[in-house]
Amino acid sequence: MKALITGGRGFVGNFLTGCLAARRDHVTIVSREPSSLRTARADVDVAPWLPDLSGYDAVFHLAGEPIFGRRWSADQMEHIRTSRISSTRKLVAAMEQADPRPRVFVCASAIGYYGERGEEVLNEQAEPGPDFLASVCAEWEREAANATELGVRAVSARLGIVLGLDGGALQRMLPPFRLGLGGTIGLGKHWMSWIHIKDLCQLLLHAADDDSITGPLNATAPETLTNRDFTRCLGRVLKRPTLFPVPALALRAALGPVAGVLTASQRCSAQRALDSGFVFEFPELEPALRQLLHR
Repeated sequence: MKALITGGRGFVGNFLTGCLAARRDHVTIVSREPSSLRTARADVDVAPWLPDLSGYDAVFHLAGEPIFGRRWSADQMEHIRTSRISSTRKLVAAMEQADPRPRVFVCASAIGYYGERGEEVLNEQAEPGPDFLASVCAEWEREAANATELGVRAVSARLGIVLGLDGGALQRMLPPFRLGLGGTIGLGKHWMSWIHIKDLCQLLLHAADDDSITGPLNATAPETLTNRDFTRCLGRVLKRPTLFPVPALALRAALGPVAGVLTASQRCSAQRALDSGFVFEFPELEPALRQLLHR
């Protein structure tokens, strides 16, 4: 497969690049500053934004302003939105000009699409939430779906909390937990949908390879846990106490509106991925954490 990746320098993009290279697929990473991006892999190319997409089999779109990069001012929120919507729109326009066109467009989205949902079990048919991040994800997915009008199969992968050591939520959690200062967020009753970085990238490849997968796809592990259970599991794996809860009001005071992302309850179903034949290597949290933290 000849694949192009946007966001290839990021946490997920870098791991996905390695997975594609391990399969001996031909990989091109897109960068706005290609001269600053070095790769030691002979089978990975670098191209400027935006290259001719003619002849690519798959386009993986992972680029976007980090959600937790800065405090959410009005300008930052608009940057979060436009960095996703505008880039997706431009990629679809580039596909229209390509000859031949890519056969599949795998575009990142997020379980933030669902907003705060309490105890509800969420499959891909659930309606979007009413908050800012949900509206961004819904618009993002609409832009990606426009590729279908060009004969390009489009998949929007709704990423859960991605667990890995080179970035993402776990990297931020580890310092206080290793010091024995970890604890629940608020009462710890909200549901957390997570996925091991390896399973995520294999699921993205599965979505690219399987012609039956179209539209939204929850990229989350089969096991979901409350924040309380997630916290206890991480403490158990690290052999540290988890006695210091973070009050939700204090979190909001410290982080502003983005704190809502950390306290939203999203109990996502992985059934569609399972029904497509995908096999998770890490369907449960404790083995996933042990694999990452006790190498």
